Amino acid sequence: MEGESSFSTMAPPVFDGEDYQVWAVKMEAYLDACDLWQAVEKDYEVPPLLGNPTMAQIKTHKERKNKKSKAKACLFVAVSSAIFSKIMSFGSAKAIWDFLKNEYQGDERIRGMKVLNLVIEFEMQHMKESEIIKAYVKNLSDVANKIRILGAELTNNRIVEKILVSLLERYEATIASLENTKDLSKISLAELLSALQAQEQRNMMRQEGTTEGALQAKS
Repeated sequence: MEGESSFSTMAPPVFDGEDYQVWAVKMEAYLDACDLWQAVEKDYEVPPLLGNPTMAQIKTHKERKNKKSKAKACLFVAVSSAIFSKIMSFGSAKAIWDFLKNEYQGDERIRGMKVLNLVIEFEMQHMKESEIIKAYVKNLSDVANKIRILGAELTNNRIVEKILVSLLERYEATIASLENTKDLSKISLAELLSALQAQEQRNMMRQEGTTEGALQAKS
């Protein structure tokens, strides 16, 4: 199909030895969209054709072999040169995938330490004076997603709570208004972000108006 063909021409995400969990999620989605994930996950055998095969059997046989080859090729191009040297001798896509998982995902203790470090990083986040609300929320969400990828739970409600206690003083009016009209324990992240961005935009417009008035008065 045309959509699948155009997607398969997209370059896969490249793994350079950092953030394995993020790469693995992206790569699995890429292989699945290219209809190649089964060749990695199952590593099925392709038995030789029997005598006098039908055209349908020949076609199926060829397709299954091609998928295994394409999956392996995808993994070869989805890693850096340094990592390629470690996997170039493996005979199947599944063998490559399993090696990368064992080599870079780490055991339960290592994952637990990574989660702990990320939770500490999440808790230490505070909005900077020069930062806009969208950028701050993105930073928090990025850390939260890394925690989730490692298998730990961190809800959007927890992100909302973190935002509410770590915002700059200039957003207090919006938070007070939301407290009077909403249950902040149930407000969505998108709704909170929208309200904060609206106040931010109003503040910027007032500042621009004040600057323009001062310039006109000076003139």
